[in-house]
Amino acid sequence: MNLTNGRQLALHTLRDIDRRNAYTDIALDRALKPTNLIPSDRSLCTELVYGIMRRQRTLDTLIDQLGKKSAQQQPPDLRRILHLGLYQLRYLNNIPPSAAVNTSVELAKENQLNRLSGVVNGILRQYIRLSNTQDDPLILPPNPVEKLSIFYSFPDWIIETWIKQWGEATTAQLCDWFNQPPPIDLRINPLQTTLDKVETLLTQAKLTVTRLPNFPQTLRLTGKIGAIHNLPGFTEGWWTVQDSSAQLVSYLLDPQPGETIIDACAAPGGKTTHIAELMGDQGTIMACDRTPSRLKKVQANAHRLRLQSIKILEGDSRQLPQFRETADRVLVDAPCSGLGTLHRHPDIRWQQTPEKVQQLASLQQELLTQAATWVKPQGILVYATCTLNAIENEQVIQQFLATHSSWQIQPPSSDTQFAPFMTSSGWLQILPHQHHTDGFFMVKLKKG
Repeated sequence: MNLTNGRQLALHTLRDIDRRNAYTDIALDRALKPTNLIPSDRSLCTELVYGIMRRQRTLDTLIDQLGKKSAQQQPPDLRRILHLGLYQLRYLNNIPPSAAVNTSVELAKENQLNRLSGVVNGILRQYIRLSNTQDDPLILPPNPVEKLSIFYSFPDWIIETWIKQWGEATTAQLCDWFNQPPPIDLRINPLQTTLDKVETLLTQAKLTVTRLPNFPQTLRLTGKIGAIHNLPGFTEGWWTVQDSSAQLVSYLLDPQPGETIIDACAAPGGKTTHIAELMGDQGTIMACDRTPSRLKKVQANAHRLRLQSIKILEGDSRQLPQFRETADRVLVDAPCSGLGTLHRHPDIRWQQTPEKVQQLASLQQELLTQAATWVKPQGILVYATCTLNAIENEQVIQQFLATHSSWQIQPPSSDTQFAPFMTSSGWLQILPHQHHTDGFFMVKLKKG
């Protein structure tokens, strides 16, 4: 297969995702690495693959409304080629409609679909005709859940969950945010460099760099960035990629030099290494995880950032009784449904289910209950998730407090960096469309 242009490589990557059930980022990385695409084609390929994975339900609905055959009757490559064409027509303003149509027809011919190239041409041109005569060719049902689900391309259950929690308007804003490409936040390592120095180097490299209020060691990159490991300062350990909302978790934990900290679910090590930096790399951090391959990432990150205080422990954090009352502070960055990171991980919206969420909530409760036994009297425990689902957040904490009378929520001071995210209940809730970060929930608990 000729993979010399962005659209063809995008089709190849989508095929890989479909046939191997691969994650989008892994499939795209696997596709791009061996190629010599020019930057504009690499950028187009990335936009098409991520965009189509986000907008898949909307595009499928359009195809079903415009075409004469159902999805089950179409060859998989044909549907993906139609996704490519319709995505360009509907969501990309910098590509002429004629180019979107013609390249999609050529893709059909190049991929042994000659006899169906007319179908591609017909559906895409029908979309253009309807776009010129009405506001939107997409026909939406009146039911609010289905309407938002189809328009923004989400499964019904996620939309229903969010409408119950926040209402239709906020749900629509969340969905719109999650369909945009995410920024990249860098957490500067103050033990190796300064924010000013890294900012200067990145600006000299022609990158768009901004500072963020409430995050003293963060630089945000937007626009074209290229390969992360090629950016200035990566090899030297001057920074690591971590969304600003995830950084807030370690600030809430507030580790102090010389303390013993346990990170119950440490891999891949973003928060673990941040804790070490905040402690001046003085003290002991036990980084626990039950997956050896993921613990290797913790070790690699610690090594690159030149951190010495992190100790690795392989094991299930529900079964580590040796830690009983040994830690000054414990972090439970719990495995979760990840609904706060849907713009970075488009696969999640299609892979999670209500049944999986219930299983995760049980796991989260078990992890929190066990980790609480590790904390010394008067010690601190922080519970955090990167999801937007009360079952995994508020309800986990409420159930824990109902059965552990010696614990209470310790809200942060209202005049600190946490103020924009505080709730009346004492926990922090980060909503992406309001705060322009990943979605997060976190709460600080103190043992009496």
